[in-house]
Amino acid sequence: MAGDDITILLRQWADGDTDSLDRLTARVYDELRGIALQIFRGERADHTLQATALVNEAYARLIGSDIDWQDRGHFFSLAARLMRRILVDHANAHGAAKRGSGVKPLPLDDVIVVSPELGEEVLDLHEALNELAEHDERKAHILELNYFGGLTYADMAKALNLSSSTLDREIRFAKAWLKSRLSP
Repeated sequence: MAGDDITILLRQWADGDTDSLDRLTARVYDELRGIALQIFRGERADHTLQATALVNEAYARLIGSDIDWQDRGHFFSLAARLMRRILVDHANAHGAAKRGSGVKPLPLDDVIVVSPELGEEVLDLHEALNELAEHDERKAHILELNYFGGLTYADMAKALNLSSSTLDREIRFAKAWLKSRLSP
């Protein structure tokens, strides 16, 4: 099913078609689970927040909200923002009381790996993204979509209505800024 089909299902659901919600759930839940699995790739099996719990929480919040869905990009953009919020809340709940001590650089791979040991790094990333948003909201949003939403460059370009060359330039600058901000 193409991204346009997700947009159609979102609009049908918004118009009251409850059957479209079932079809939408089957489609987007798998994609959200794939994103969460990427986020948690390589982590211990016993870590305190599992990919399924992250997806369930994010999806429950998404479908429980009264949002005028624009398209697939809008949906996954909000999903990325919710996943980020959930991860930050989880890190806060697990006590980042000693923030600032033993600061470690945060690896800037294609995804952020989250574990209890990385709680401070998630909070540092969250703080840095908020700081970047004060200067350039679009660059912060691009990083959020990339790290927390797992969107491809093509999906990000479409969601943000950017050319691929502009997106590439923006994300390279944003990652460089973030790297310098998070380096000890």
